[in-house]
Amino acid sequence: MGGKIRLDRLIASQMGGVSRADVKKMCLKKRISVNGKLVRRSDAHVDTDDEILLDGKKVEYKKYIYIMLNKPQGVVCSTKEGESRTVIDLVPEKLRRKGLFPAGRLDKDTEGFVLLTDDGELSHKMLSPKSHVPKTYFVRLAKPWDETYKEKFAQGMTIDGGEKCLPAKFEGSGENDRECTLILHEGKFHQVKRMFKKLGNEVVYLRRVAIGNVNLRQDLALGECLEMLHKDVENLLAK
Repeated sequence: MGGKIRLDRLIASQMGGVSRADVKKMCLKKRISVNGKLVRRSDAHVDTDDEILLDGKKVEYKKYIYIMLNKPQGVVCSTKEGESRTVIDLVPEKLRRKGLFPAGRLDKDTEGFVLLTDDGELSHKMLSPKSHVPKTYFVRLAKPWDETYKEKFAQGMTIDGGEKCLPAKFEGSGENDRECTLILHEGKFHQVKRMFKKLGNEVVYLRRVAIGNVNLRQDLALGECLEMLHKDVENLLAK
């Protein structure tokens, strides 16, 4: 057995834009059944393993949801509405649910992998300085990189403001001397840009392509997202 929960709470938590009051109305209109029987009271307690149908379609209970988003430029990693679109605005209705938030941030002008979830415990583990979860970035530079970069990143460096950065892994592209990959184990403000600035270079394009051992899907277009499988979620914390 999965565990007991109020019917209105279960449905409202799984379906974006549906309130408990909405569930009450659905019950009164005989739109909801549990294990083949119509339910008239929205405060009825059900088991999370029960077969719950709304208008004949199954409502699957998932304690948490994990979404891979390919964030475009101009979108902010926030749950609050403002002048700019947020990452939450890009989530389709079928994947939306209360409490969804970005686990970690990307700058407004940075593209790539953002994890959206309502699992606060996983987010805390990912963002904890003790975890050192690797994040991989594709970088395009204003000027060619040189062979000294690899050692300088590997040693760790002190950037503007006296902030010390952990050792990072730099890999230059064999095809383009202005493109490279950088793997960080922390997430300071504008860190990638500030580290290259320390080396006298400038980042002109930045995209996060992996978190832990999970790569951003190459077939996922900018602005699109998909629900992640639990086996992939476990790989988010892989070092």
